[in-house]
Amino acid sequence: MKSYRELEIYKESKRLAIEIHKMSLTLPKFEMYEEGGQIRRSSKSITASIVEGYGRRKYKADFIKYLIYSQSECDETIVHLDFLFETGSLPDKHMYEDLRNDYDSLSKRINKFTQWAEDNWNEPPESKN
Repeated sequence: MKSYRELEIYKESKRLAIEIHKMSLTLPKFEMYEEGGQIRRSSKSITASIVEGYGRRKYKADFIKYLIYSQSECDETIVHLDFLFETGSLPDKHMYEDLRNDYDSLSKRINKFTQWAEDNWNEPPESKN
């Protein structure tokens, strides 16, 4: 892999973050800056953590740490979605269910990738100077 852009979890998290951003702009005005701001930040943090971790991929522990952060942000995004739907601020049940299912799936995919990285990611040998 030459770039984080090749990671499926990156592509999916970015796509979903854009969907969340657009959805959040349709929320009632009183939610725009409260729960709307929270869900925008957490959804974008998933992608940002994947990118930051990939930038540190030379160090296996750092790479895995940022993958775990991205999964945590994914789970936080799910909680914000649940709050929005259950309070009636996101009344579109179909949209809620689609986003919820997509984030559940992404969380599982990040977890699987993290497990794979724990088992298979090799740190480069120390360079001798």
